[in-house]
Amino acid sequence: MDFLNDFVGWANNILWGPVMIYGILIVGLFFSILTKFAQVRLIKDMFILMFKGEKSDAGVSSFQAMSIALSGRVGTGNIVGTASAIAFGGPGAVFWMWVTAFIGASTAYMESTLAQIYKEKKDGQYRGGPAFYIEKTTGIRALGIIFAIAMIASVAFLMPGVQANAIAGAVDNAFGIEPWITGLVTILLLAVIIFGGVKRIANTAQILVPFMALAYLLVAGIIIIMNITAVPEVLGLIFRSAFAADAVFGGMIGSAIFWGVKRAIYSNEAGQGTGAHPAAAAEVSHPAKQGLVQAASIYIDTLLVCSATALMILFMGTYNVHEGSQDGALIEAKMDETITYSGFTQAAVNDAFPSLNNFGSGFVAIALFFFAFTTLMAYYYIAETNVSYMFNGKARRIGILLMKFILLASAFYGTVKTSDLAWAFGDVGLGLTVWINVIMLLFIMKPALIALKDYEQQKKEGKDPVFDPKKLGIKNADFWETYKKD
Repeated sequence: MDFLNDFVGWANNILWGPVMIYGILIVGLFFSILTKFAQVRLIKDMFILMFKGEKSDAGVSSFQAMSIALSGRVGTGNIVGTASAIAFGGPGAVFWMWVTAFIGASTAYMESTLAQIYKEKKDGQYRGGPAFYIEKTTGIRALGIIFAIAMIASVAFLMPGVQANAIAGAVDNAFGIEPWITGLVTILLLAVIIFGGVKRIANTAQILVPFMALAYLLVAGIIIIMNITAVPEVLGLIFRSAFAADAVFGGMIGSAIFWGVKRAIYSNEAGQGTGAHPAAAAEVSHPAKQGLVQAASIYIDTLLVCSATALMILFMGTYNVHEGSQDGALIEAKMDETITYSGFTQAAVNDAFPSLNNFGSGFVAIALFFFAFTTLMAYYYIAETNVSYMFNGKARRIGILLMKFILLASAFYGTVKTSDLAWAFGDVGLGLTVWINVIMLLFIMKPALIALKDYEQQKKEGKDPVFDPKKLGIKNADFWETYKKD
């Protein structure tokens, strides 16, 4: 176990060094400038478009695609990740989570639009994602294969443990149920969903995701209203801490940036390429439409749900700040054994409603279950898409079946391993895919920019934008070349 801890720590040092942390901010800003800050200019379109677009036999609606993407984005990172960012980076980490989300929305637009442009219809369903667009833009299948392998390893093996571990920890804290029991129930329910196919995942996500997010935001909203007079003080603390202007957290600016960026990416996944997979499955008339919808999902995830967690914790003061890391080193929190990162949020809600007999512990445990469970669903869908990219026929069916059992086993194992090790595994998986995807985006971004310009031009002409790749000089967009004829 010591060897495993050392190896994972070494991998995290490499993957999450200063180049990654500051690089992802620079890349997001670069994409924002190239799109002329479309995440601001077209914010109205972003939210209107998510309710347009009809599902079909081959595809899902824009809302369903966003729900699948949000089920992947809105997960443990929103509760546990936000709490751990504050624990290691101080309140200022919240500000850097906001910054990462704002500029990361442009990255989400890029990857999701490319996924739509280069999607394929395989076995009667739309499939797409980074592996597809990497191959079609570069002409090198080996590069697509490398990404597909990294993504499958990430979402089927390395990252499920984080979600399952958070569920088990919160349930144990709230109800005293043994982690292995929670793990068994979780994977049995998950098996029912993932063995039902993509349509069942989409239908489940479009019901659970809005419900869980609205319920969580409602409770957070009540706590904010109850503490409305403290809002200026808390916001001031966040901003002062973010720029090392607070006496208590003055020496933590490096940690605030590091943990804010790292946990924001874990939460909203902008740049990882996960959201691009369900984006490709949407039935829309123009790729930019779904790219904008996915950009909106970044705002919902981080600016709403993560902020709700952060404000509850900071209002109630239910957090401890540990010595952070500015160089990406793996750090183990030396915390009271009865407190986990989800415990920060549970304690905050308990303190806000002291007369409701530990309402917060139960509510957050249930919310975290839904958050993390739907993320596991999204992980399966993403893994299946990449298996489908790599294989056809019998090999594909065998690969998908094998991957299902690997994901279920990883999720169960995650419930019984330590929280630190679970997060360390997850960070390795996240780092691998972000590195590959973001580097490739810098070389193949042009079609996404052309699509945005075309979308805006057609809107100005009063049209409902329809994509024609030949007219725009975009090659290998095979699906769209026959779209207008269907």
